[in-house]
Amino acid sequence: MVKQFLLASDFDQTLSFNDSGVVLSELIGFHGFHDKVEGLSQMNLVQQGAELSYLILHDPEFRRVRRDDLIETGKRIRLKHDVALFARALDSLADDYKFSFYVISAAPQEIIVSALEGIVPPDHIFGTRFRYNDATGEVESIIRASAGWGKITVLEEIRALLGISHDHIIYMGDGSSDLPVMMHVNHHDGLTIAVSEAKYITKVARRTVLSDNAMSVLVPVLEEVLRWDSVRIRRMFASHGLTLREWDKTRTDMLTIQDSTLPMPLAAVSHPH
Repeated sequence: MVKQFLLASDFDQTLSFNDSGVVLSELIGFHGFHDKVEGLSQMNLVQQGAELSYLILHDPEFRRVRRDDLIETGKRIRLKHDVALFARALDSLADDYKFSFYVISAAPQEIIVSALEGIVPPDHIFGTRFRYNDATGEVESIIRASAGWGKITVLEEIRALLGISHDHIIYMGDGSSDLPVMMHVNHHDGLTIAVSEAKYITKVARRTVLSDNAMSVLVPVLEEVLRWDSVRIRRMFASHGLTLREWDKTRTDMLTIQDSTLPMPLAAVSHPH
């Protein structure tokens, strides 16, 4: 019997080197994207990851963005190395395993589809979808945003469509916007993979892989799911013309140590009721 798994991935800085918002800003000649995002973050007005979609809908600088601009932005996105090879390799890992690859991201749908053209089928991509004004081409509203908790909804819909159990879900992401879906997957004994050392995410993800090559994510999949040893993993990479030159397995213990003769902080003192 074939064992079926759902492998879902974020897009910005998970499959790509740069953020969609930065590339779109450069395209329209705007240079304050990070400041805009930081301002929204401080107000807690928008779910993390959905800032670009909010700006396209509400900010005067981004109201001029049209569908063609999003498509062109996707063409300018710089993908991580071997994303196409990664998508193909999933189909041939083992005869008795099937991995269905989906992208779930808060980035606009048109950007992701354009960036991954010929790599991931459009019906396997779930980004933020806009409703456009037929007369002006402006974005009128958001049909659906795959950000934060919204990613969980999309993930569960895909899981139900494929008819697989929760423990056969693999999710990979890079930042705080991926935390809700990672905690959801962990709760149901799935596999979560962080591809950055962003704050908090490495504490939640079961595995962390740092590399500029998308094929690197296969290492925890092969170890945790297929139970392959390092020799077999290296052999698989070699079959695709790749060499694992450096593979450092590290564990970091983060400690706060205080002189026991010093008084404890007030917040740490327990008082009887």
